[in-house]
Amino acid sequence: MTSTNGIALQRVAALIFAVTVSVVVAPSVTAQNYPAKPIRFIIPFPPGGTSDILARLIGPRLSERWGQQVVVDNRPGASGALGAEVVARAAPDGYTLMLTDVGSLMISQILSSKPVVDLTRDYAPVTLVSYSPHLFCVHPSVPVANTAELIALAKRRPGALNFASSPAGAPYLAGLMFAHRTGVKWEYITGKGGVQSVLDVMSGQADVMFNGMLATLPHVKSGKLKLIAVTSEKRVASLSGTPTVAEHVPGFVTGSWQGILAPAGTSQEIVARLNSEITRILNTADVREKLTVQGADPLGSPAAEAARFLRDERDRWSKLIKETGYKIE
Repeated sequence: MTSTNGIALQRVAALIFAVTVSVVVAPSVTAQNYPAKPIRFIIPFPPGGTSDILARLIGPRLSERWGQQVVVDNRPGASGALGAEVVARAAPDGYTLMLTDVGSLMISQILSSKPVVDLTRDYAPVTLVSYSPHLFCVHPSVPVANTAELIALAKRRPGALNFASSPAGAPYLAGLMFAHRTGVKWEYITGKGGVQSVLDVMSGQADVMFNGMLATLPHVKSGKLKLIAVTSEKRVASLSGTPTVAEHVPGFVTGSWQGILAPAGTSQEIVARLNSEITRILNTADVREKLTVQGADPLGSPAAEAARFLRDERDRWSKLIKETGYKIE
């Protein structure tokens, strides 16, 4: 005969087993059902920038594939930190994602005395989406045709040229690195992102800028901006007549590395499913063509590679900031 204590122990053991199984099985079940409701892409910058363009390219294709709406939600402010915090604090269920210039966001974190998020702690990297170089542009009235002439002009007139950028981000640090490497001096005019920088240079309020290619190239083609160089390692096929900055400043490579991040704690199964589907979209002929024509390289990297890239960016820009002693005023 089974004792009362024995029956009680059996019930406890059964309960523990049931809880354990539910904990182990739950993520897989959740991943199998994913997505069961609309997905939201947070873009921590204003509409019209590179991240926004990419989200509106990928979103409809995800929606078509999965039968769920993909909403693009622009949350600009604090050099991207405002939207980034929304994602970091969201439930780690795969329904709130961030598509952003991950290099710029890392720079914002490094420069902040009290960062609200930590990119290597608060997020689960999903994939790198694309790389596009910065375009090195000036207002059409600036009397230069290439990087060497710009350096010469800036040295003849130290502090006379105005450089447009947001106060913390990859384009700003590109300008800082260029000035550090070449010895030029210019005044910085800071706005609320790449779109504002483009407007400042087109209107003549600023003279020069580095900015993402996807968002800037249409204004070059319209003649409202003068393109003098690209910041990729090699010349861009669609702009083969345009030299790289590195041809005058060896090793100078910057740009916009766009990536997708989920909140930390998002299950590996959901991250893997997102990675697989977004990589598939990036490798479709029409998306590759749309991006390459505009000078962007589709990537679709493994999640681990995206995580490694974030660590490398942290080390790279931390070194520049230390060398220059730069601080946000």
